[in-house]
Amino acid sequence: MRKDDKASVSLKKILLLSICVIFVFGAVAFASNNKVNTVKIKYSDGETVQILTSKTKVSEILEENHVLLSKEEHIYPSLEEELGEDKTITISKEEIVLQEIAKTEEQKGIDELLKDYAPIVEKIIVVQEEIPFETVTKDVSNGAAKTQNQVLTAGQNGIKEVTYKVKYQNDAEIERTEISSKIIKEPVTRVVQVQRQTVSRNGRRTTAISYGNGTWSYSEADLDLLCAITAQECSSSYEGALAVITTACNRTVSSKWKSRGSDPLSQYMSQGQFCYSIDNHWRKRLNGNYASYVKQAVLDALNGKRNHSYLSFRAAGTASGVNIGGNVYFNQM
Repeated sequence: MRKDDKASVSLKKILLLSICVIFVFGAVAFASNNKVNTVKIKYSDGETVQILTSKTKVSEILEENHVLLSKEEHIYPSLEEELGEDKTITISKEEIVLQEIAKTEEQKGIDELLKDYAPIVEKIIVVQEEIPFETVTKDVSNGAAKTQNQVLTAGQNGIKEVTYKVKYQNDAEIERTEISSKIIKEPVTRVVQVQRQTVSRNGRRTTAISYGNGTWSYSEADLDLLCAITAQECSSSYEGALAVITTACNRTVSSKWKSRGSDPLSQYMSQGQFCYSIDNHWRKRLNGNYASYVKQAVLDALNGKRNHSYLSFRAAGTASGVNIGGNVYFNQM
């Protein structure tokens, strides 16, 4: 074979190989640029089929799948339209059905759009709110024998009148700002007589105080631990702290939860339920490193005060329920 013939054959091989490479890369590029969708086709006889296609135009999808329309059949979306978000093609002999589908989809889009542009309405409202009473304990031990607690003065919540500026959009409250407040009725402090006693706890002798008419007894160290855990779960306000300890108290009488502990501290220490067993951040709050209203909330709860009837809570934004102090409470007793 002459050199010219050999060169011609080599050149043909190179050209053929180049064409193959271009074809392969073109096919890959075509596949990557064409998203395959699952499309539902509803026929006029009630049958529904699902197909896979990279087409988005209705007429092209029907042609690709050899779907022919009879003279009395109508289609939504129309042949020249693109697929809607629901990826559904409806074929019907009743034109009114397709018109209703179109109207519904159109109205849905309009309603969603209007929600974003709904006017904001401001209103001034005046409401009466309770002022939680405080609880004060008086130690009357003096070495006497154990006796039940006595309430010397019953506590009463006060009342305050608060004026708010409230903003609404789509009939939903989106912002509330306090303008002013005035006290209508002062709260009455609850005075409880307690008696310190020497009890055995965890194999050691310690001094404890009885709470809730003798229902629970805690040492000063136990009370500090209760307050530290409560503060770690919520220390934004008195009501927020009271809501946390209320949850633990509610669980002590719940048929589902009381097996985890017959007192609030045992509930707090139950595995995987509160921050005690989840992390060690509560330790930095021991030895009184919490707001005074947190301790007051714990004492009030131990002596019977509650501000909800729920058994569980999570951080706001992670569940739906009643927001108290930044936590959302749910799972009614």
